[in-house]
Amino acid sequence: MMQKILVGLIATIGSFVALILLQPSDYRVSRTMVMSAPAPDIFAQIDNFHRWQAWSPWAKRDPAAKASFDGPASGKGAVFAWSGNNEVGEGRMTLTESRPGESVTIKTDFVKPFVGTSYSDFSLKPDGSGTSVSWTISGQNDFIAKAICLFVSMDKVLGGEMEKGLAGIKQLVEADTKKPAKN
Repeated sequence: MMQKILVGLIATIGSFVALILLQPSDYRVSRTMVMSAPAPDIFAQIDNFHRWQAWSPWAKRDPAAKASFDGPASGKGAVFAWSGNNEVGEGRMTLTESRPGESVTIKTDFVKPFVGTSYSDFSLKPDGSGTSVSWTISGQNDFIAKAICLFVSMDKVLGGEMEKGLAGIKQLVEADTKKPAKN
């Protein structure tokens, strides 16, 4: 009897491990929002890590997080590092590509709570009298991340936060375009 239970337990664990291993290795989550503002104004919010505190949903989760900046103030080579509570963890973002008014690419290296790397791509395109802004986060799932994704999808984990971030940028840039021009 005990032998049958042990064989059943090993088969169940083996099946669960196989199910985890069959999960996709790559993830990609995208969100898009149209903003009533010119691309250069939106680009300025994304291309400069010093401005992220005003719109990043993760900055709002831990306003007391320690932040440091390195390299140029904006553009390729700009670096933002943070260390915060359990919700934001610790890591470093490096701006790897910057095309004014068009796109920004960022490499993010996480240290805590999990070690990993992801990539953020922001793309700006004309849309009527405004600008369509697409934000895509992509990366690779290790074994633990694959196991977690059996219960919670990366789209659910990241998608809502990305929507909040885009809404924050939209609020900032649309408020700026409504200000009267100075003479």
